[in-house]
Amino acid sequence: MKRMYGLITILLIFLGVAYFQGSNQQATKQKIPTVGILQLLSHPALDTINRGIDDSLKAHGYIPGKTIHIDFQNAQGDQSNLQSMSARFVHEHVDAAVGIATPSAQALANATDNIPIVLGAVTDPKGAKLVANNEHPGGNITGVSDQAPLKEQLGLIKQLTPHLRTLGIIYTSSDDSATAQAKQFTALCKKEHIKLKAYTIASTNDVNQVSQTMANEVDAVYVPTDNTMASAMQTLVANTNAKKIPVFPAVDTMVKQGGLATYSVNQYKLGRLTGDMTVAILKHKSKPATTPIEFVRHGDLTINLATAQKLGITIPQSLINEAKQKGELYK
Repeated sequence: MKRMYGLITILLIFLGVAYFQGSNQQATKQKIPTVGILQLLSHPALDTINRGIDDSLKAHGYIPGKTIHIDFQNAQGDQSNLQSMSARFVHEHVDAAVGIATPSAQALANATDNIPIVLGAVTDPKGAKLVANNEHPGGNITGVSDQAPLKEQLGLIKQLTPHLRTLGIIYTSSDDSATAQAKQFTALCKKEHIKLKAYTIASTNDVNQVSQTMANEVDAVYVPTDNTMASAMQTLVANTNAKKIPVFPAVDTMVKQGGLATYSVNQYKLGRLTGDMTVAILKHKSKPATTPIEFVRHGDLTINLATAQKLGITIPQSLINEAKQKGELYK
């Protein structure tokens, strides 16, 4: 009888161990990584970057709801939303966080120094104090820069406005990326002996009045990478078109919204690169501290032929052919 009780005890212990092992294996099997994506606001450029991120994750086998959980949050341009959404990711213990646009990345950086953060299109990561060095970030942050090819853009402006006397630039004074790019563009114009007149806004509410004033004082307009201006592109274009003033934005999607032309980093490609870097963290355990910021050095040509026709500007056939072959052509 004692022997039987002993056998029963051993059997129960064996079954218990097997049960707990099975439960642990099942829990491990069911655990999928979570990525938090924080987007500053909705406009075509940022939406396109987000689409690129999603497509990259899918291409690497991360299917939402099956092999990955994606917590996408849109702050709609509200700073308090950025802070609360960043805190949400920390509370969720996400495996990686993606910040689309500089303010999103800064909010994430303020919320955690442990969770890996991937910058989705931040113009000047070092200048925004997100990394110690673009080659050796040194912390929990790495990612992709959307630094515009300024020399190519200015060359295009000179080619399409040969009688240019005064070039205007309009940007948001509180946007770190836009301000940094404006400084670089100002230095470039000075070197090229081009008269540049700057106009700044605090919010989209300022765009109508400021752009009306600007359209009376310049021969062409340059818009750096600026999320607020991207949201108000239609207002800007309406006022500049009324005065036959061409707008050269830094971003391709803003050409589609009515700008004339640009050489720009493709926003979808930026998203794909951002997604690839996120996958490297999830799948290959790459460390942001030793992963250099990635830059796309050359832009693709984007032209809006409908805008050119409205403004009475003739686009050289060579540029049209280039946009057809390597960029985008809107008719």
